[in-house]
Amino acid sequence: MEATILNSASPLLTIAIPTWQRASFLEITLEQLRLELHRLPAVRQSLVEIVVSDNASEDNTAAVVAREDAAGLKIRYICNAENIGSDANIAQCFNVAAGHYVQILGDDDLFVDGALERLLDALERDEWGVVCMRPYGFEHDFRREYPGGKGNDRAYDHVDAFLPAIGPLLTLISSCVINKRLLPGADAMNFRGGNLVQVHLALRAALAARVNLVMNRYLIACKRNNSGGYDFSQVFVTNLGAILDGYRRDGLGAQAIERYEQRMMFAYYPFYLFRQRLANAGDVRATARRFSERLGDRGLYRWWLAPILVWPRPLALVWGGLATLIGRAVSGDLRRGIAFAWNRARR
Repeated sequence: MEATILNSASPLLTIAIPTWQRASFLEITLEQLRLELHRLPAVRQSLVEIVVSDNASEDNTAAVVAREDAAGLKIRYICNAENIGSDANIAQCFNVAAGHYVQILGDDDLFVDGALERLLDALERDEWGVVCMRPYGFEHDFRREYPGGKGNDRAYDHVDAFLPAIGPLLTLISSCVINKRLLPGADAMNFRGGNLVQVHLALRAALAARVNLVMNRYLIACKRNNSGGYDFSQVFVTNLGAILDGYRRDGLGAQAIERYEQRMMFAYYPFYLFRQRLANAGDVRATARRFSERLGDRGLYRWWLAPILVWPRPLALVWGGLATLIGRAVSGDLRRGIAFAWNRARR
């Protein structure tokens, strides 16, 4: 069923939120969206469509949506008759969106203060394929835990440079704003099955575009450690690698894929492998096998990642901690890590 439908024939931006059984998080996300929209003049508020796609929640999700709608946040509410799975719910968000651009926003992720206005400014400035917004993680108070700092927007006129620049943000649904007009007739339901529906959509739009944009200021606050139910190495190594290879025929160069995976190995994977060894969780042998199958012929894998997986646990933790620190510093995310450590220490 659908509740209030935004009165706009063709909004500039659709913010579509897939959700299931997380009314408490959704309430905070919608409240912040309402505050962000109400900071804008009425004429700019009409540029934005808000969609909530509820995967047959049995909590008070519908009541949360109704309260925010009554408070002035016009919401297009879709409640599925049954749980169709997370991939299909994400795909549905994209398919039903009326906007020129579509952002699929996690139900526990938030626009920081002023971020929506910055995004609209960027979308009105040029015709982008993908606009990638920089996120940071928070645990309790996204304002107090904001890392600070500034960052300039940077445009990329070739996807082979854009892809390595955004690195892991390609996989984060809340970071990527996708130009739907560049994907006429695309049915996102065709991309179900690998927990990475959004990667297909972002790659297709980026490849079809004249130019793509990275917004380097922290604009999206993501609730830490609040998702799961999948095997990290299966999704973000095996499945992601297969998707990248599948777009070679559409113009994604081998060098771009290699540079992208180099960045993932250097600055992204070490933390997750370190965390797996620290928690002594999961099947480390299976993780090592997946990494080796995809990346085993790379020198960076052998001397940078493999020690975290195959060394005795005490040595692996020391190496993993150092690799995480160095990788994040070189990739420009050291400020985010320091802010996280500082906020932890203050608690």
